[in-house]
Amino acid sequence: MEPLPTPCPAEQVPDATAVDAFNAAYRQAKHQCAVFVAIENQGRRWTVKADALTAGPGHTVADDAYDAIRAAVIRLIRAREIRSDSSAGPVYFVLYDVETEHRARELAAALYGDLAPLTRAAPQTS
Repeated sequence: MEPLPTPCPAEQVPDATAVDAFNAAYRQAKHQCAVFVAIENQGRRWTVKADALTAGPGHTVADDAYDAIRAAVIRLIRAREIRSDSSAGPVYFVLYDVETEHRARELAAALYGDLAPLTRAAPQTS
């Protein structure tokens, strides 16, 4: 499998609902020293996962990227788009209870190394 491009088109985010699909996507990310990102179907809702540990010990999430992701997660929680027990890192991110597959893919792609899609995915409100 080819590595995910940055920025990552939402349609290329892997669906890791099946255990074997999750394990394969995680192994691939680890083998490629890339950030793991995937979505999972949880009944009628979706979960978004991103894990920077697969990128290797030399990879860090830049402070400005982490701050932007954390702020976006807080906005999504306040807007009740995701559950309040969702995690905003610093190296593992999980967003629970996303309503649609399309929205889950959009958010997952936004977590994959580009702040512009993240800003569009979870815009600030006045």
